[in-house]
Amino acid sequence: MSPPHKPIVYIVSAPSGSGKSTLVKVLLEMTPRLDFSISYTTRSPRGSEQNGKHYYFVSREEFEHMIRADEFLEYASVYGLNYYGTARRFLREAEQKGHDLLLDIDVQGAAQIKQKLPDAISIFVLPPDRKTLEWRLRKRGEDPDETIDRRLDAARREIENYDKYDYILINDKLEESSDSLRAIVESERLRQSGRPFSPEEKAIVDLADQDRLASARHRVLPILASFRASPP
Repeated sequence: MSPPHKPIVYIVSAPSGSGKSTLVKVLLEMTPRLDFSISYTTRSPRGSEQNGKHYYFVSREEFEHMIRADEFLEYASVYGLNYYGTARRFLREAEQKGHDLLLDIDVQGAAQIKQKLPDAISIFVLPPDRKTLEWRLRKRGEDPDETIDRRLDAARREIENYDKYDYILINDKLEESSDSLRAIVESERLRQSGRPFSPEEKAIVDLADQDRLASARHRVLPILASFRASPP
């Protein structure tokens, strides 16, 4: 009897406006055997958000019951108002299906996951610089100036944590970034297989290695400098 499948857990984090959601959507469409963990939250649905598709919307009482039952891999109370969390059940379901699991969570949640699942692969998506991020946030037309300023300041604080991630993906051109994200996922699967790589597989691993922290650090420093140079 073969041993149970151990899912590879991929963590993707990014400052708001970095294009993470688009990259994740493309990745899920193009990658077989990859499940997505939908977060639980106690906040109310916004706009066209649907329960079970965008979030699982639950009451505060239900969320706190899940905390007591240790049903979360990670959770947080945002501004003391609403809870957000990643349920353990998605990891169990991925294992049963022989799939891997993708988590879209913030820096704080990623740190909790890495404590519980040290083998999880963490990927930090960054904008090319502060100016580009500000342009993207304003282009969305969703937030007033004070909210955008708050998001930019939060981005600076989040980027300070870049060296806690395994991979750094700078989202400048969507197609190239999508290819790089898919290469990261596939390369980790190839490494876990433990078998020799074909020339095509070696090319995938080499592409992913370009975004490993050690290789990408020099590209992050100018981005971080562009945020530090702006007034808080």
